[in-house]
Amino acid sequence: MSNIKQLLLGFVIGIFAVSILGWTQAPSMMLKEHVSPYGVKETVEKIKANALKEGWVVSGVKPLHKSVKKHGGYDLLPVMLINLCQPDHAYNILKSGQNKIVSVMMPCTISVYQKKDGKTYIGTMNAGLLGTMFGGDVAEIMGNTVAEQQQKFIAFALN
Repeated sequence: MSNIKQLLLGFVIGIFAVSILGWTQAPSMMLKEHVSPYGVKETVEKIKANALKEGWVVSGVKPLHKSVKKHGGYDLLPVMLINLCQPDHAYNILKSGQNKIVSVMMPCTISVYQKKDGKTYIGTMNAGLLGTMFGGDVAEIMGNTVAEQQQKFIAFALN
């Protein structure tokens, strides 16, 4: 086999391997889960208090498990969605028309839920990685400031 064919084959195999790796690892890179040392209610209250200290607005706390029960009749362990907004960050991202699509992820949401093991968990989106994927203003705001502040919201649960 010629060197060019070997090089081409290696390149194609490399692209395939990286694609498979990205596909299988993307969920664990984009979404983060941490065990809380507290119950669901106390974890929600701590996150809310920490967010307020950082200048964020808690626009709502939604009991998703109750909505599922009400509309489908299914029982779930508690799943609470904490909707958070920081108006300056939102403005600086959304003022550009090309960034308005990012609004589908606003407000920032942190979930607090219980699993069958009885433990309480905190679910977050990896704001740093997300910001990097978009580039520009989104990378600067989400990738730096939002990611740092988000870590402060849940610092009590980080190992």
